[in-house]
Amino acid sequence: MSDTTHPFSPLKRPLAKLSLVAAAALFLAACGSNYRPVTYPIVTSGPAQLPSAYAFVVSAPSTSVLGIGTVIDYSGDVVMATSPLGPTPVGFAMNSGGSLAWTLNGDGTIANIPVSTNLQQKNVQFSTLSLYSGIDPRVNLFSGSVGLYALDVNTNQVDVLTGAPDAFKLVVPVDESPVTMEGVSLAQRYYTVSQNIPYLSNITLDGNSVQGGVACNIDPYSPSLPAGTADGIETTTYSVSSHIPVGVCPDYAVGSLDGQRVFVLNRGSDSVSVINSEINAIDSCAPFNNQNGQPVTCHPSLPLTPTNGLPHAGPVYAEYNQATQQLVVANYDGDTVSIIDVSLDEYGNDSPTFGTTYTVPVGHNPASVTVLADGSRAYVANQSDGTVSIINMISHTVEKTLAVNGHPRTVASIQNSLYGKVYVVSPDSPYVTIIRTDQDIVGTSILVSGNALDVRVTSPDTASNNPNTVSRIPGAGQPCNLPPADFTSTGAAITIQNCRLQDPTQL
Repeated sequence: MSDTTHPFSPLKRPLAKLSLVAAAALFLAACGSNYRPVTYPIVTSGPAQLPSAYAFVVSAPSTSVLGIGTVIDYSGDVVMATSPLGPTPVGFAMNSGGSLAWTLNGDGTIANIPVSTNLQQKNVQFSTLSLYSGIDPRVNLFSGSVGLYALDVNTNQVDVLTGAPDAFKLVVPVDESPVTMEGVSLAQRYYTVSQNIPYLSNITLDGNSVQGGVACNIDPYSPSLPAGTADGIETTTYSVSSHIPVGVCPDYAVGSLDGQRVFVLNRGSDSVSVINSEINAIDSCAPFNNQNGQPVTCHPSLPLTPTNGLPHAGPVYAEYNQATQQLVVANYDGDTVSIIDVSLDEYGNDSPTFGTTYTVPVGHNPASVTVLADGSRAYVANQSDGTVSIINMISHTVEKTLAVNGHPRTVASIQNSLYGKVYVVSPDSPYVTIIRTDQDIVGTSILVSGNALDVRVTSPDTASNNPNTVSRIPGAGQPCNLPPADFTSTGAAITIQNCRLQDPTQL
């Protein structure tokens, strides 16, 4: 007889099996009656990709070899592309967007260069210009939003080129010896700056017979030199609408990004002429009150006071910083940088602080300066010292001085992320020095083909600073490719040939 009380009794097995089935059914019923949330995985995308930014360097291996264009990537400090350009490039300009560049070449041609990581020799196209007496009379190129301009100091005119590649369109007569141009994108007018010194003729300067093209390098402070002018060229009609007087030996100009003011650097007058481009005249006016009843003061010129016991300032280059509304000027002969308030009030008049200037001593012969887009620091190329000075724009003091390759003539900056980079090139060095701005140290140096003529940057922050749309050829007031100590003190020793990059191998 079976014991039905035993847990494993045969009589209890069906009941046990039934209990398990019932429990499972109840469990399934319970699960089906509740809401079961559906989850989807969240795929993280990370930070937004940084916009592309590049440095574009033009170098010259020798007079017998084509110049070379080099595209350097900001993020990796690597060469992305290289391409031959024209022979013996002497000038280099880039448009405000950084997509196109041009070189003025020793054979009288202009190379049209699409700046990208896909740059190849087949992409480079050429425009032909004539030569005069074996010397190219065009001293600079300027990229405007409605064409390319070549300044001809022999015939005292500006050649306008349009199209792709750029082809000659017409000639605009201007004052004698035009040396540089200025204009922001979509401006109503551009300004051609002329020195009024016969460029290719011998003139008497302090008892010496010298060529006019380098008079402003030999002795820009000679009392025998005339004042310059700035001619307003209307962009719609290509006609001259004004002849505005400026200082002696004007050599560079830069404008505010709103197009309301133009600043002309006068090396021979130690000053900056201020042009009110709204009225197309020098920024001078009779005393009056603005809409708030406050007196308005206009500034026809801004004096640059020499320091360090030197007799002159000698401005040769400047940048306008949009974030701080300041003009930052490199004073080549005074070993200083001038930081000038050029802000406007809400009515477009000079603000009460307009013209306030801080003078910062730097190294010997500062040839150029670049300002970070946020206006926090400025970097100065000291040509004779072979250094770069780093200026704190708040305290107006030099925080650090870094040694770089060669005798630097150009600096350009990119601020594209948490930190930026500064590119430094020297006409007597084939290395591009790259400074990291997060630590203000030399991050690396990149070898290019031949000595570097110039550098420009293409970056989203170019809208905050001077876009550098004009080339800077040595001579006519701009620093020569070697420091002054490498020339003799007699004026006749400096000629057009040795104050321009005619033979880079001889530097």
